[in-house]
Amino acid sequence: MTSRLGSTAVLALAGAAIGFGTAGCTATSPVPTRHPELTASASPSSAPASGSATPAPSAPPILRPTLSAEESLAYFSAVNLAVVAASSSAGGRDFIDARVAAGFDKSQMQVTHDRTTVALQPDSVQFAVFFQGECLIGQHGSGSDGYQSAVRPPLGTGGYLIGQTRPIDS
Repeated sequence: MTSRLGSTAVLALAGAAIGFGTAGCTATSPVPTRHPELTASASPSSAPASGSATPAPSAPPILRPTLSAEESLAYFSAVNLAVVAASSSAGGRDFIDARVAAGFDKSQMQVTHDRTTVALQPDSVQFAVFFQGECLIGQHGSGSDGYQSAVRPPLGTGGYLIGQTRPIDS
């Protein structure tokens, strides 16, 4: 059995080494995207065009599998921010279910645990989906200064998040 100090040191080292919680990235990866324009009240709907007094009706955004991961990041974030708006204490399951409902493939997702190995609330929850050869990665919680997202290459292990992830049940 690993000691609490040992587990904490491993997690801290892994987080410091990658600079984005437990999300996979490379040393040359850009800084994760903070979303000041997307608040917790954001939802996966279109914003009105600037300069327009009355927003034109538009179809709600949908997942477009032909777009790149970078082009799909705003939609991914809007879906996740809708989860945060519904519950600021949302857990991994909430993010998984919302992304499945939004059209993402559940079999291509990973999520971290909602509790630490010593049954504490984690500083943040990380979640990712493999999309168009890259990883759409989101992180939410007090330890990540709210919600952040990024596009990163998959890890050499074939996963999307560093560390132990939890099974995603049906």
